[in-house]
Amino acid sequence: MSRVYNFSAGPSCLPEDVLKECAAEMLEYGTTGQSVMEMSHRSKAYEPIIQDAEAMVRKLMNVPDNYKVLFVQGGGSTQFAMVAENLGIKTGKAAYIETGVWAKKAAAEAKKLGVEVDIIASSKDKNYSYIPRVEKVTGDYDYVYICMNNTIMGTHYEYIPDTGNIPLVADISSCVLSEPLDVTKFGILFAGAQKNLAPAGVTLVIVREDLIPEPEACRAGTPTMLAYKTHADNDSMYNTPPCYTIYVLGKVLHWIEKNGGAEGMLKLNKEKADYLYNYLDNNEGNFYHATTEVGSRSLMNVPFLTKYSTGATDEASVAKEKEINDKFVKEAAAAGLVNLKGHRLVGGMRASIYNAMTLDGVKALVEFMKKFAEENK
Repeated sequence: MSRVYNFSAGPSCLPEDVLKECAAEMLEYGTTGQSVMEMSHRSKAYEPIIQDAEAMVRKLMNVPDNYKVLFVQGGGSTQFAMVAENLGIKTGKAAYIETGVWAKKAAAEAKKLGVEVDIIASSKDKNYSYIPRVEKVTGDYDYVYICMNNTIMGTHYEYIPDTGNIPLVADISSCVLSEPLDVTKFGILFAGAQKNLAPAGVTLVIVREDLIPEPEACRAGTPTMLAYKTHADNDSMYNTPPCYTIYVLGKVLHWIEKNGGAEGMLKLNKEKADYLYNYLDNNEGNFYHATTEVGSRSLMNVPFLTKYSTGATDEASVAKEKEINDKFVKEAAAAGLVNLKGHRLVGGMRASIYNAMTLDGVKALVEFMKKFAEENK
């Protein structure tokens, strides 16, 4: 068997050790005589699995006791609505910092639900290639919303905005546990699992208890399943949770702990990202270049273009750019480097180098890039 290096933005690669553990336990978990896939979520066999997953989240992220840890469904996109419906209930006003597609979609969802949205800062002027600096947020907002790491544009907050007493909400889907994070600076953190935690299917939500309203206090028409209290009062068991995904998530969390926790992940992720950015910034003939500004660069998602991406719109230039990009992706895949096609809003290529991506994988990518540049200069 020959495994590829998977640079997908999500679902992404998982630690090989975790995959082997899951494979070994596929037919029978422990001495239960059944797979976790077959277990009742109400069973005594499954109960310790979800409890351990929560305990590991609390341990690795230093989650205080006055925060609830929830495992919900619907992906990060469903949180766009849940945040608005649960928090936008006092003044009905919220501040959003627009740094790309996901923050923009979150703001649009809040508007759709009747929240008065203020875009207090945006990096749209440069195609979201940087994170705007917002030192202090004031006003009668119910909450302030940011997307901590932007998978498409490859940007990341290197600071946390000061929102005073206004709850700060952050989508950390693509950077959760890639670095230490002070949970106490946030009212709500949420993360779709399919990038750094597990297969697709579960969303981690960490919410401060005083921000969980009674269901009847949520915005009018909020469905039962979209009230945080529904899940908080039922230990994420109001309905059948994604049992197997939570089981894998628990194993990934133990893998993170064995590899130094959030601090260990940051050390590894910086080493990988520095290796790739250093090549992009210093490659011979400037055949490649990174699209994000220094000071806003993601450690997780690295978009890059070739010299044939000039911005020219004439037919010949567009055709050449497409030819080179398609050739890069095809030849990379043949070399065992898959899912490198860039998002249409940026173009070019994108390497997502989440926690489970090894330094060897990044080095293999750079070696391929050198060879490709030499053959296509």
